[in-house]
Amino acid sequence: MFHTATEQDVVRGDITDVYFTRTVEILRKNNINKKVKAELAVKSLPENYHWGILAGTEEFLALIERLNLPLNVRAVREGTLFRIHQPVIEIEGRYLDFCIYETAFLGLLCQASGIVTRAARCVDAARGKPVVCFGARRIHPIIAPLVERYAYLGGCEGVAGVKSASELGIEPSGTMPHALILLYGDTVEATRAFYDSFGHRVNIISLVDTFNDEKFEAIRVAEALGDKVSALRLDTPASRKGSLLDILREIRWELDLRGHKNIRLFLSGGLTEESIRELNELADGYGVGTHISNAPTLDFSLDIVEIEGTPIAKKGKRSGSKSFFRCSACQQEVVRAYQAPPPRCECGGEFVELLQTAIQKGKLTSEGRLSIEDFEGNREYIKTQVKAIHI
Repeated sequence: MFHTATEQDVVRGDITDVYFTRTVEILRKNNINKKVKAELAVKSLPENYHWGILAGTEEFLALIERLNLPLNVRAVREGTLFRIHQPVIEIEGRYLDFCIYETAFLGLLCQASGIVTRAARCVDAARGKPVVCFGARRIHPIIAPLVERYAYLGGCEGVAGVKSASELGIEPSGTMPHALILLYGDTVEATRAFYDSFGHRVNIISLVDTFNDEKFEAIRVAEALGDKVSALRLDTPASRKGSLLDILREIRWELDLRGHKNIRLFLSGGLTEESIRELNELADGYGVGTHISNAPTLDFSLDIVEIEGTPIAKKGKRSGSKSFFRCSACQQEVVRAYQAPPPRCECGGEFVELLQTAIQKGKLTSEGRLSIEDFEGNREYIKTQVKAIHI
């Protein structure tokens, strides 16, 4: 029914680029199967990004363990912030053991990292105001739980998708659609029906841009329902917005004037991290869809840096196994040759090695298991790192 791959397709190695299958055939024909080290890093980042966040290691490591590949893997913790040229994963093993899985490895990591990074940027732009992922309708439904999982990992307060929320162990977040208001023929009546059915279970957020001027519709809803309404949502199309900030100022003034200071203003519809910053003056929360679900992938490459113990790399790449250090005090980062002693940080803090052994001879280590199983811990880890640097 759906034009998607199965889990077995991935396990069999069918989700691969043809040049890998041809490479395997050539190497086997000539009895070449050398031990290599290959590292994952980015040479560039999207748009105006200065950093990315690694995600997808749970599925990446689980795939290696399921395949029982005799590999050693060093990896940074899920949710680690990184910059260009910093190695975040290193694979050690016979090249033929993992060659055909490179496509899948990169796919698991590139998309997840892109979503987490974009979500974290939106959350940082909101400066403490809640961001909810509304992106399920912008992507293939098969991968909706994956996308919303990584949006939540990146710091979104909630997700709209029912299946996604169930897998995360949280309640789905949502407001009311224009369709409900159109079917009732009136915003106040639709909001009242919403409250009567769900007021005991969820915060009621009324959509006030279906029929009339947003300001007057906001006043009508607030006067009719008062404290029964938690927030008013504006999802006004860009073609009709004019200055959304001015509209918000008008609504906020009229609500406050009538004693409705407790009613918040929630925005959705084509929001980006840039528009979030502009609207923070008056907005109390955001529903972000396309900007998160269609986040640019992070362009990782998996490059050989060592063959049979000898450092070697393609043009433009630094050869040899490496260590990735971060100062525990000032967050300064440095990359050094593997097993070289860490430098002294100017601040006096201690440099900590971020690349830890996650897979040993094909099996998850305790460090690897902790990295991927502590989902809430990784979520907080992301928040802490982003807060330390801001955008």
